[in-house]
Amino acid sequence: MKDNIAIELKDVKKSYYLSNGEEIPVLKGIDLRIKEGEFVALMGESGGGKTTLLNIIGCLHPLSEGEYLLDGEDIGSVRDDFTLAYIRNKKMGFIFQQFNLFTRKTAIKNVALPALYAGADRQEREEKAKDLLNRVGLGDRLGHKPTELSGGQQQRVAVARALVNEPEIILADEPTGALDSKSGLEVMEIFKNFKKDGKTVVMVTHTAEVAKFADRIIFLRDGKVIDRNYKLKSNY
Repeated sequence: MKDNIAIELKDVKKSYYLSNGEEIPVLKGIDLRIKEGEFVALMGESGGGKTTLLNIIGCLHPLSEGEYLLDGEDIGSVRDDFTLAYIRNKKMGFIFQQFNLFTRKTAIKNVALPALYAGADRQEREEKAKDLLNRVGLGDRLGHKPTELSGGQQQRVAVARALVNEPEIILADEPTGALDSKSGLEVMEIFKNFKKDGKTVVMVTHTAEVAKFADRIIFLRDGKVIDRNYKLKSNY
């Protein structure tokens, strides 16, 4: 049985331009395939292009050259903001190092917000938010605001929020970077359940202990994929 490919990049290049017109190439020909239900970690040296690649996969930044196929559909050439927003909201959930929670809203309101944008009615979105907060171990913190939660608890809220629209793909940029090691490992245990649920996970990390949770590590250097199945070294 042939593996279903969720994400495919063909010779993807991305450059940024300074105000004087100087080109700064960041991605220099990325070829990559990620299967449905696969948990992939992106690693590499600082400035190697990991976050830029994640942003392209998440339809947050346009690519400069190449092809991007999502579930077999070419979306690399799409420039319409409405269409890109629809793809993001329908198919993807985002988790960042900084939790990006609304400080004046409770945990349940923060989690329910993407469902509001997706058009769910109040009862449906609050039921989904409550269920997800229970799943991440915060069923007793529904009415707490972010300032009343620890860093690990805030990231759990962010994880629940990323899942509320039932996305097929989870994109995470250093999701444990702002957490202590204990909280970080607890959050990664939640990530392991994403795979059990059949979700595709693409995660940027610089931490070996976090990367070990992934099925596969992709290593980038200077805007290129150096190794598609990188093996961690003991001194990394």
